[in-house]
Amino acid sequence: MTPAAERGSLTVVGTGIEVGGQLTPQAQAAFVGADEALYLVGDPVAVRLLEGMNPKARSLHGLYREGKDRLTTYGEMVEAMLGPARAGHDVCAAFYGHPGVFVYPARVAMDRAREDGLRVRMFPGISSLDCLFADLGLDPAVSGCQIYHATDFVLNRTTPDPTAFLVLLQISVIGQPAHVDQADWSRLPVLVEYLRELYPPEHEVIAYEASPLPLIPPVVERLPLSGLAGAELSVGMTLVVPPAARATADPTMLRRLGLSPS
Repeated sequence: MTPAAERGSLTVVGTGIEVGGQLTPQAQAAFVGADEALYLVGDPVAVRLLEGMNPKARSLHGLYREGKDRLTTYGEMVEAMLGPARAGHDVCAAFYGHPGVFVYPARVAMDRAREDGLRVRMFPGISSLDCLFADLGLDPAVSGCQIYHATDFVLNRTTPDPTAFLVLLQISVIGQPAHVDQADWSRLPVLVEYLRELYPPEHEVIAYEASPLPLIPPVVERLPLSGLAGAELSVGMTLVVPPAARATADPTMLRRLGLSPS
């Protein structure tokens, strides 16, 4: 076994959504000091910033190919992170948003790095969900919040709590296992059809996309559920389904907790 002092490390950081103002000092220091600096971000401003911070920085985006299975690409990303770390280098990988929120290759790489006895850290970033709560004025503590990948939600016929907010991520690639450069809305009607089994057709939903730039507002489209399949949406959108019912406190639990009905 490699002596602990000779083992490398893996640090995973988030760049936030608005990378120029949301990259934390902690994440920046890790990226600057890394022997191997990798990144996967979505805009050229973030690329220039990261490459300016560490001249050895290189993108993982080149592993994507049109029509290539995502899991294959993610496996290659995992190995790109772990290879140098196993060789004794300090590796830092920067991902758009929060690296622990819907970033499959980061999670797998960290799990395997721990199994290999490597030092592992994650520094959080501001995610699209954080921006969503701020831009839409939503507080998940008020009614509760349930978050799913849109494909998994449909595939598993998940039954949501109608008294809580429902947030569905990556609605532009429902049922799409391969990487695509453009949105694929062909299966969106399947999602709408299933949601109409759970919510009335006139129920208002919100299609939302956070802005990566400080002077550009987020995209917020409010529309009835019945109109979602025919709406003009953008590739990065998240779907928010507000509560359709109000929760009612259980009398027995009120009594046991010593509380009065509100």
